[in-house]
Amino acid sequence: MKALTVHTGLVTPLDRRNVDTDQIIPKQFLKRIERQGFGEFLFFNWRYDNKGKERPEFVLNQPKYKGSSILVAGDNFGCGSSREHAPWALEDFGFRVIIAPSYADIFYNNCFKNGVLPITLDEATVNELLKKATETSYELTVDLASQTVSDGQGFTTRFDVDPERKHRLLNGLDDISLTLELEDKIASYEQVRFA
Repeated sequence: MKALTVHTGLVTPLDRRNVDTDQIIPKQFLKRIERQGFGEFLFFNWRYDNKGKERPEFVLNQPKYKGSSILVAGDNFGCGSSREHAPWALEDFGFRVIIAPSYADIFYNNCFKNGVLPITLDEATVNELLKKATETSYELTVDLASQTVSDGQGFTTRFDVDPERKHRLLNGLDDISLTLELEDKIASYEQVRFA
């Protein structure tokens, strides 16, 4: 998993509440078992019409948001089914950070396991960020070590994150590599236990 320490990126404002995982990555694209290749299907039903043409009004199809890596969205982001493909699709598309007032619990946990940082900020602050990103090309810098979000124009705020999840993201540790950090202790235990 790719580590996330300090990340600066263009913001895409997705001013919608209750964005469910079936909108993030529709069910017909869940046949793959690898984690790559889902980005092209991200928000498929909102990005494309029934003939496969891009909908120009959808935010991800607007030129000013091309290359964006920070998504700001409304309350209850990632609700619906527990599919892990949702953070896979967001990460594969290029999003490393999501900022919203709240998340569905399973989606929130899946983000940390897949290298995407979900930041919870109060609704008034999220609305301010949505407004700025809608009005102009807007960049934010997220510093995970200091747990701050800033825009270089006077806006700075802190966010909370569980210390163990912070450690995992700062060091790029997924479940397997986290376990392998204890490889010596596991080997010592096995020598005693199975001797």
